[in-house]
Parts: sequence; C-alpha cells; structure tokens
Amino acid sequence: MPPTATPGASAPTSTSEVQIHYVPVESPPTPAASPRPTVSILHSDFHTTNTHPTLRREYLSAVVSSCTPDELLFLSQTIAPLLRRPFKFWLPEELVLHVLAFVDDLPTLMNTTLVCKQWHRVARDESIWQALCIANDFDDWPDAEREWRLKQKRHLARRRSTQAHRDEGSEGSPHPSSPSSSASDINAVRPFSFRRFFRDSCITNTNWRTGGQLLNAHRLPIIAPDSGTVTSVALDRKWLVVGLASALIKVYRARTGVLVRTLKGHDSGVWGVCLVSGSGAVPVSARATGGQSAVDALAAQMAGASLGGGTEWQRDGLHVMPGEALAHLLPSAMQRALGIDVALLRRSAAGEDTTGAAVSTPQARRAEGASNPCHASQGWGQPNPIIVSGGCDKVIRVWDLRSGQCIYALHGHVSTVRSLRVLRTRPLAVTGSRDATLRVWDVQLGRCVRVLAGHEGSVRCLDVCGNRVVSGSYDTTCRVWDIDTGACLHVLRGHFSQIYSVAFDGVRIASGGLDTCVRIWDAETGQCTALLQGHTALVCQLQLSPTLLATGGADGRVITFALDTFAARARIAAHDSSVTALQLGGPLLVTGGNDGRVRVFDVRTGNFVRELGAPGECVWKVVFAGTACAVLGRRAGRTVVEIWSMHPKHVHGSGVVGKAGGRAKRVEGAAGSR
Repeated sequence: MPPTATPGASAPTSTSEVQIHYVPVESPPTPAASPRPTVSILHSDFHTTNTHPTLRREYLSAVVSSCTPDELLFLSQTIAPLLRRPFKFWLPEELVLHVLAFVDDLPTLMNTTLVCKQWHRVARDESIWQALCIANDFDDWPDAEREWRLKQKRHLARRRSTQAHRDEGSEGSPHPSSPSSSASDINAVRPFSFRRFFRDSCITNTNWRTGGQLLNAHRLPIIAPDSGTVTSVALDRKWLVVGLASALIKVYRARTGVLVRTLKGHDSGVWGVCLVSGSGAVPVSARATGGQSAVDALAAQMAGASLGGGTEWQRDGLHVMPGEALAHLLPSAMQRALGIDVALLRRSAAGEDTTGAAVSTPQARRAEGASNPCHASQGWGQPNPIIVSGGCDKVIRVWDLRSGQCIYALHGHVSTVRSLRVLRTRPLAVTGSRDATLRVWDVQLGRCVRVLAGHEGSVRCLDVCGNRVVSGSYDTTCRVWDIDTGACLHVLRGHFSQIYSVAFDGVRIASGGLDTCVRIWDAETGQCTALLQGHTALVCQLQLSPTLLATGGADGRVITFALDTFAARARIAAHDSSVTALQLGGPLLVTGGNDGRVRVFDVRTGNFVRELGAPGECVWKVVFAGTACAVLGRRAGRTVVEIWSMHPKHVHGSGVVGKAGGRAKRVEGAAGSR
C-alpha cells in the first residue's frame, strides 16, 4: 500500500527524512459458521422410511430443546405409557389365557380387545369365552353346539342337492356361489363360537329378567271336566309336544308358536310323552318329486302302502304284541323315518344287538350328566323327529312327527303308564306303570326288549342316565336297574311313604315323596348319603344340576341345596299353593304353581326376579329349552298353551347387559326368599 501523506504536513526536505504514518484499517468480518438445520427443514424428512436414525435423533433433540417445561411434562406423560410392556409380551400365551380366564367382568374383557392387535387376538380366544360361559352358568352350550353342527350338515346336504340338480341341467336352482346364497353359506360354514354363544346368552338372560315375547297363546276347549288337563309335555329347540287327558297330543313349533298337528290314537288320557330329535338328513330317495312336498309324498306313500299278505296299512299304527318283531312289515317311508335299512333288519333277524353301545362306566355316566328336564332326547341318527307316548290305555305309541302318523302301537303293560323316558342316542324307551313293572322298548324296531319286575306297588316316577334307570314306587322304595341286562342293582330303602319324584345324574340319586323328606343316594353303592328336610308336605318336584339340587313341594316352597355340603342355599316361598313345575336353567330358576302363577328366581341368591305372563287359575307345566318357553295352565275356564320366546332378537324392556352375571333387583310386594 503506498504511503499516504498527512494533510497539513510540511514538505519533506529529502527522501530519507520523509515520515510515513499508517492508519489502521479494520479487517473484514470473518464469515459465520454454516447454520444448523432447523426443525422446519427436517420435519419433511422425519416421516420418510429412509431417514437415517442420526437425523431423526437430531430432529427430536431440536424439538425437545425448544420445548417449555410444561410441554416437556406433557411429553413425559405421553411417552411413559408407551414404554410400558404388557405382561402379554413376556409371558407364554398359555399363561396369558390362564390369567384372562379369571376375568369374569364382561366390560373389562371387552376393553382388553381395544388395547392393541395382539390383545384383540388373545381376548377373542375361544377358551376364555368358554370359561366365561361356565362361570356364568350358561351351561346349555352342548345343545347349542349340537344344533349348530346339525345346521351345518343340513346346509351341506342342500348344497350337494343343488349341485346335483345343476349338474343335471335343472333350471331355477340357485347356484351355490350366487349372491342370494353367499351370506347363508358364510354363516353355515362358520364354526361354533363360544363368544357368539356368550353374547346371545347374555341377551337371553336379560330377556328372562326384563323382557321376552309371547309368540302365541292357544286356548283349547274343554269338552268334559278334567279332559283339558295337560298331563305331560316335551320341548326341544324346535318342537313342543303336549299330552292331554283328552287322549290328544298337540304338536307346536317352538320358534313360532304355531300349531302343526294334533295326534289322535290313544283311547284315553296321555300321561307321558317324550320327544326324540332327528338328524334332519332326508335320503334322496325319500324326497318328493314333481314339485310335491316331502311331507305330502311321505303321507301319500303311507296311505297307499300295504303290509305283507295284502293287509292294508292302519292309520293307528302297527300293533305289536309281546314277543313280536314286525319292523320288516313297515312301509318303506316309515322305515326311513326311523332310520331302518336292510342291514339293520338282517342284524335283528340274526339276534344281534341293534340298540347301540351302552354307557357302562361311572365316569361316562358322570360326563353324560342328568337327563333332559324337558323330556327331550338326542336321537340315534334317524332323519325324522320321533314322539313316544303312553297313558291310561296301557299302549306305548311311536309317532313320526313330520307326517303325524303313528308307526307302532306297542302292547305289554296291563295298567296305566305313568312315567316315560327315552335314552340319549339310543333307540330305547323305558316306561313305568301301575302294574308295578318297568318295560324297556326298542322304539326303532318296535319290540319289548325286557321287563324289569321287582316293585310291589305302582311305579310313579323314573329317570335314566347312560345304561342305568332309577325308579320310584308307591312301595316306598327306589330301585336301580341295568337296562342292558335287566338286573336290579340296588334297592334303596329309607322312605316311610310313597315316592313321587326321583332325579338321577349318573353319580347321585335324589328321591322325594309323601314323607316330606328328600334323600340323596350314591348310585354306585346304593347307600344313603344325606337326608334333607325343610318341606312340610309332599315333595313332588326334583331337579339335579352339577352343583345344586332344587326341590319343590305341595307346601308351595322351593328349596335349593348345595351338593358339596348338602346345606340349604335358598328357601323360597314361591307359591301360595302346590309347586307343579320346576326347572333350573343357567342362572335362573323357573317355577309354576297351583296358584296360577309362573315365577322366575335368581339361583344364586334366591331372590324373586319377575312373574312371567298373567296369572290364571292354575299352572300345570312350565318348561324351557334354548330360547323357547312353554306355559301350560288354565285361565278363565279354558286350557291355555302359551309359547314364549327369549331369543336375542326379541329384546324388550330396559334391561342392559353390563356384567355377565348381572342380578335383577328384588320386586317389592311379590313372593321372595325367606
């Protein structure tokens, strides 16, 4: 830089004497460091999948450093729950399911499905919902599962039939994959679900407590005094069968309440009916053709059929006398209804046993449990539902429910038939009569298998489980019989008066009678294990459940006893007169009385829940199965058959399912427990 002369300075005399003055000049500022990426710069790249973890952490650090203390507290409270690790992630799934099995509160279990996908999957496991069904006494799931399987079989049979018609070129048959049938296909092929069953059971339980719908009320004319009395009833999920003192049998649809037909054949009062469910699978050869319905074709074939030797078929059935076996003379339509084929007839002619395998071990009988309180039985594989009836004319009749025709009229008893049961999954019926005998009948082949003799008085009641039958008699004793051999295994002595009711679950026997006592017996040893008291009159109603015994007496009381301690759990003043009907079902107890009322009680507490229907003059029978309930009594001088539905689609009242085993409030002014 050249020197700069200072203004006002004198001129130098020489070059060496020149003084140079330097003026300091400030250096230019040093460039600042490159700025760090701002939050706004990184925000666009943070959510991309290829962003490097270092950049993501830098972004988060920038966000945290710019937060206020309140915002940091909010972040801490938000992040802490996300870092919690549920025990589901560090326990084996089997233990997780075991832990959830202890959750008996429905809202809690439903909330677990909202935690995450893993919890949603675990909480929907079938074992959890099965345990919940058992904990809440929804114990009729085996029947529901069996019905679901039958529905699947019928659906598959329809699909095969439709496919066969389509292959043959039939027009008008819906294609299996058509939109109209796709929804039913999906519903039919779905497996049975305990979760769905629990949901429906909760709604049904609510309907029992607060709602329900009366499907139909049939009023039957009374021609003569006592002719309209209902003496017996059988009910399953589809059919209701009512036996009357007028010798008639009425058949109704349980799901609609519609009268289907009236069965005529008995000469006097019907005292016992049993309903045997069919598989629903009709052979292709038995189906109608030419547009004719299956029932019409079956009836036409029966009407025009003939027996061997040109004997015309009698509409009142094939009369079979003791020692005869005439199943081979049945028309082919009736043989199909009973599931009879040529192979079965050949085995029978050769003297082989055709009645199925026997349940002979105590463990098997314990697993089978008590007989159906609605006098319904699972069939042996026959396609059509079967009705077995007996009464004052001493004849056992076997009916085809679909056609209404009597198949057999079995003779053998010499006095009124008072009690009747059909074994589960076997074509054997056991009847008790005033002639002091029991008879075992093969209702498929129409013959008397054996006679059980030993009682010295009228056989008033009986119950079956496996291959054992227990009978109660006016001779004050109960007897335990082996159905397959006819041997009397035990004679139970202890009552001081006539026995009117027995209950048998394969392990223990309960008996009650005119001496006002209830005795519990060991089914294997025949020993009396407990003497239960509390009634002041005839004990006429008994029912066993896995944990409880319910008793009803002519004094209007209902008492429930715990089977583990034999202590009375609830003493209920149920009716102002005799208890004529009693049935345990899940968490509820339903009773009917001679005071004309039907009442519902809570099993666990004994508290009154509600009164079903309007009161009448008297109630003879009350039964319920699945979502159907039948009340049979007298009102305004006429016999009334009321059919109720507690189906989930019939939701009435204000009941809301909150807790699975929710309890109803006690109704003021009504009969309660004491």
